[in-house]
Amino acid sequence: MYCQACGALNRDEEEFCVRCHQKLLVLSGLAADEDRGFDAEGEESFSFDEHLLERISILEEAVKRTAETVRLAMTAITKQERSILVNQTGLATLRDLLEDKQLLAHDEWSSRWEETMDYQVLALEKRQRFLDLKERMVALFAGRKRKLFEQLLDDAEYALFAFDVERALSALETAFKLDRDNYELAYFIGEIYFNDGEPERALPYFIQVLRVAPDHYEGLVFSGVIRHERGETPEAEKLLKRAVALHPDSFLPNFSLGAIYASRGNLTRATALLEKATRIESVPEALFLLGSCLYEMGQASRAIQRLEAVVRLDPSHEEGHHLLGLAYLDRGWNRKALASFRQAQSLNPKKLRYQDLVRYLSGQGSSPLPRVGEEAARWLEQAESVRLENTDRALTFYRRALNADPDNPTLLISFALACLEMKKSRETEALTRRVLELEPEEMLKATACATLIEALRVEGRFREGNRIGTRLLEESTTSFSRTIAYYEMAFNLAEMEEDLDRALEFAHQSLSLSPEELKQFPLAAIGWVHFKRQELDKAVDFLSQSSDLDPSATTLTHLGMALLAAGEDSRAKTVLARARQSEVHAASVQQRMMDCMKDTSRLLERVRERERK
Repeated sequence: MYCQACGALNRDEEEFCVRCHQKLLVLSGLAADEDRGFDAEGEESFSFDEHLLERISILEEAVKRTAETVRLAMTAITKQERSILVNQTGLATLRDLLEDKQLLAHDEWSSRWEETMDYQVLALEKRQRFLDLKERMVALFAGRKRKLFEQLLDDAEYALFAFDVERALSALETAFKLDRDNYELAYFIGEIYFNDGEPERALPYFIQVLRVAPDHYEGLVFSGVIRHERGETPEAEKLLKRAVALHPDSFLPNFSLGAIYASRGNLTRATALLEKATRIESVPEALFLLGSCLYEMGQASRAIQRLEAVVRLDPSHEEGHHLLGLAYLDRGWNRKALASFRQAQSLNPKKLRYQDLVRYLSGQGSSPLPRVGEEAARWLEQAESVRLENTDRALTFYRRALNADPDNPTLLISFALACLEMKKSRETEALTRRVLELEPEEMLKATACATLIEALRVEGRFREGNRIGTRLLEESTTSFSRTIAYYEMAFNLAEMEEDLDRALEFAHQSLSLSPEELKQFPLAAIGWVHFKRQELDKAVDFLSQSSDLDPSATTLTHLGMALLAAGEDSRAKTVLARARQSEVHAASVQQRMMDCMKDTSRLLERVRERERK
């Protein structure tokens, strides 16, 4: 018989195709019987009307059964909706009772709920991927203990149905030991580790995939990206070149290889591959990388086209807006440039670098940060080491640290600051509120309040943020806390563009109270308020003072915007270019590659569909 997927010839007793390992479907029936409508004398051997009536009766019965099934399904759905409503009401009542009795902190329920929901959604995606591949894993098995292998796969399936990814992974790894040549199983395990932010643990499985199936598309691409992240560029380039040669019309290998060339400064080869990738898939990160390469090559017009596509597809792409503003400046379109920089700033909540504050606090002998347990400290160190290069992996390490020491304020504030940098404002808010509930000493409390205000600012909740600032001001006993409170309230009032006189007063009070180590922040706030008041000379003066003390990307960008508004185009362009160079972007080239790789279900499925055809 022939395989319905790839057309390969198989023996009649085969259950799975010998080439593609798809389950074989058998279509039965005699071709000779199809044309028997007349007897030997040419007369009809049956009544055609009776045949039609019989067919109609069968269809009527089928429709009747379908209608009954639909009715039963609708009844079941209605009952299910009522049950869900009852359960939801019960849970809401339970939450209210726990909060009233002060057994549950405010917003802790929502935070835990969202975390659990995210975990279960990912488990559902893994389960669906596993079910798609399970039959092929069984078909590829070449070991001796088939029953045990199938039992382990069943255990993994049940674990995924129970949202227990760790237990499922343990069962799959045990099954893999029974058949190390099962490349579909190896690939699935590697994919789980990769998507969970552990590429080092994923790589050995992808290597095994390529050992058995050297042309495995996903194995080539995943291995190439991981090796590039490890700094093994020649091997990464070799793997991705092979993937491009085998699948020239696929997005991921073209994008990944183009990203490697971009990171090495080979912009000509990078743009050729990225152009091809973006024609296949209009992914914002790929378009941004292409626009960045074109800008570096001095092709501002072409860069503008790609960057405008980036912000059109993803209006929250801060770096896209910033680079688009620089490209507009190159063309002399100052009004468009200023609008792009304004948009970039509205998306960037990091006015004060609170990681610096945590380091500042940890060095204060009078009020050192609480110590972290040995196991938690180990995870925290790993999280900090990969925070800029691999955000997903960093978050995994932060969560493990917090599991080891759940109520440690140092861990909570470090995790909150990382979430703030990654623009996870809801998680930041929940974590900082947990810090405040622990009633920490004042300097840590000030940092937690400031971080919470930043998280609220991201969501446009300026007045709520200023209520937090006012409370901090009322409860503070140190100049440090008052500096932070006045600074944050000044920035919020400036962002709302109302009561700018009071905003300026708060900013000057922050400056008068701040220690030398923090002078650059209130100076930047004063300059920003003057910019909002259209007092451009004063804005340039104070922002210049701030950037002299600490040339952060945010301060330089504000200074560049003030210079641009003041008509100093040449100096503005220099300052804004310096701001882009000084920014330590969380999304490196490697991270962009990783982010695109995470979206495998959409991009890789198209390749599989083409292979089936």
